[in-house]
Amino acid sequence: MSNKTGRTPPGPEALERHREAQALAYRCAETVGAGLEAGVTERETARRMRRFLRDNGVEDFFHIPFAWFGERTAFRAQKGPWTPLHFFPTNKRLEDGMSYVLDCSPVVDGYVADIGYAGVLGENRIFEALMRDLAEYRTLIPERIKAGDTLAEVYAAVDTLIARQGYESRHKVYPGRVIGHQVGHMSQRRAVSNFMVGRYAFGFGLRTLETLGREIVTEGIKGRSPLWADGRASRHAPTPGLWAVEPHIGFRDVGVKFEELLVVTEDDAYWLDDDLPHVRRWQSAAATEGAYT
Repeated sequence: MSNKTGRTPPGPEALERHREAQALAYRCAETVGAGLEAGVTERETARRMRRFLRDNGVEDFFHIPFAWFGERTAFRAQKGPWTPLHFFPTNKRLEDGMSYVLDCSPVVDGYVADIGYAGVLGENRIFEALMRDLAEYRTLIPERIKAGDTLAEVYAAVDTLIARQGYESRHKVYPGRVIGHQVGHMSQRRAVSNFMVGRYAFGFGLRTLETLGREIVTEGIKGRSPLWADGRASRHAPTPGLWAVEPHIGFRDVGVKFEELLVVTEDDAYWLDDDLPHVRRWQSAAATEGAYT
């Protein structure tokens, strides 16, 4: 892997702070997910996530919390095509057997996390199959980066795996078709940044939009992009740093994903933390399988 860009990932202390923010975000998703009941709406669920995070010291969000139920986890609108407006939580109610996806991105002392958590109320065999097969993407993505693939090539490898498994890519429905984006520390040096804390537009924090805008210009001059998609702007090696990566797959009216932080260095790529709900789920399933073989 050759990735000489002049940029370096955050140091050990900063990585630990990002890891703590990510752990808090997953604790929020697990806690709120465990308390979901039939009849609760997406909007109420998103409010529960926001309240949990605020109660645990979060002062700002990269984007507001999202919750999707049922066919909306596969980004299927009831009428017409999926649009950016459909990402916002609705009054759709959770029913027994429905899948759900919770997505939140707290900013803690300027350190950003962005996570996705998939679950189901009761039982759903399609959900279980999708979640089992999702594990392969967590191995594939860092392996392809270490092999020297560009962002666009990794994206294509993910698409190839989705097709082989017989599923649909749902991250292609995201704005910009992104499967990931860079994250970092949001500085509060300037008064304007302080003014932006807790203020949002189109679901994203004003500090997020300011930071992304600055990064798009800065990276664009160097022929790179902080947004990871499948187009020309992503035909470069991933810039060293932290990337929030979210492979999202679907089958019929069920969608699942994980989203977590990936560390990219000049010569390596690895997930920031392995003590996460979906990883523990796969480890437990593997241990159970091993016990019966």
